[in-house]
Amino acid sequence: MLELNLPPFDKKITKKDDKPFILDVIRRQHVALTPEEWVRQHFVHFLINHKGYPPSLMANEVQLKLNGMSRRCDTVVYDRMLTPRVIIEYKAPTVDITQKVFDQICRYNLVLQVDYLIVSNGLAHYCCQLDYATRSYRFLRDIPEYTSIIEDHGEILK
Repeated sequence: MLELNLPPFDKKITKKDDKPFILDVIRRQHVALTPEEWVRQHFVHFLINHKGYPPSLMANEVQLKLNGMSRRCDTVVYDRMLTPRVIIEYKAPTVDITQKVFDQICRYNLVLQVDYLIVSNGLAHYCCQLDYATRSYRFLRDIPEYTSIIEDHGEILK
């Protein structure tokens, strides 16, 4: 697998029927190791180990209904009240982050109404913060710490 623009982590890879599987610490099971999954696992570990995101408040492959059709968000991060706060969309490292990718995550947000959208292909990462009061958004220079995504709503951890 390709080296990514994310910190390394202690990956647990196994083989089943000669195909590689990687341990997903959020779903607590081994999943097929695709290029997109390689990005997801790196990014999830980055959030947990470097940005303080609690694994218990993260979910992978979150199903939602959009225009009567089932869709899946790659990762959703919740606050302590289990309100969705962040949607993350992953692409394989060979896939460019384009307007089409942002359109996809924005459609998911029509249902979840989160405060942050993150898109990553493992090489480039983009995060924007949404402001519903002014109907605007701004791109952030860095992925926020977990404490700062919940500070916005007065839920800072003590």
